[in-house]
Amino acid sequence: MEGDEVVVAPGVFDGLSARLVEQAGFPAVYASGGAIARSGGLPDLGLLGLGEVVDRLRPIVEAVSIPVIADADTGYGNALNTRRAAQAFAALGVAALHLEDQTFPKRCGHLDDKSLVPVEEMAQKLRAAGEALEGSGVVLIARTDAIAVEGLEAAFERSERYAEAGADVLFVEAPESEAQIEAIAERLPGPKLINMFQGGKTPLVPAGRLAELGYRIVIIPSDLQRAAVWAMQRTLEAIGADGSSAAHAERMISFNEREEIVGTAGYLDLGERYGA
Repeated sequence: MEGDEVVVAPGVFDGLSARLVEQAGFPAVYASGGAIARSGGLPDLGLLGLGEVVDRLRPIVEAVSIPVIADADTGYGNALNTRRAAQAFAALGVAALHLEDQTFPKRCGHLDDKSLVPVEEMAQKLRAAGEALEGSGVVLIARTDAIAVEGLEAAFERSERYAEAGADVLFVEAPESEAQIEAIAERLPGPKLINMFQGGKTPLVPAGRLAELGYRIVIIPSDLQRAAVWAMQRTLEAIGADGSSAAHAERMISFNEREEIVGTAGYLDLGERYGA
């Protein structure tokens, strides 16, 4: 969080997508709660519990050596649940996690009809998480969805209270214009995270400009998953047309390229060493 550089963290949903982000040279990955839910065939409506999310986070953390920023949704309940969630995420080895002030069950931040918990309830959740994370080095990020529910000024007030409650980084979800993006950067103290959600309510702004404004983390939650879905649909069309992916072969990586990504040769060498 030091210096003027902005950290761009593409959203991932499994170990393979996380590995690709690291190999592409990005400084961090974002384990998107929405992408993780959708990878299980579910919408981003707070349907997964803590245990399910931890199980899906583990291979992401284990697949990379770069920091993992994790989406902890609403903390999966009240302040006690939030404390336990923070402990579980820290035990996995995430570098940062964010908590949001939606009611449970939450919904995707770029959907309508969201609702919020009272400010002080969220402050207590952050306090509980902060105490659980003390000494771990895990960065605590506070997200507010207030713009869509109570307006921009309320988002400022909530964020300021969340900083007082112990948040290290502030995250105002779904600003609706570049003017709001600039106002958030100007008004709120300390490091800030912004969500560049393709096709959502927020206009896309280049990372360089966001850095100039004072944002330190840019997450891009769903682009990789949506691109992967598109590629799978096109491949399925090719297979459906003639029973083979031959017509689509140039749009796929080779067998050997895939095995290189997951380090197959290294595991085979270890197996030979151990006689396994």
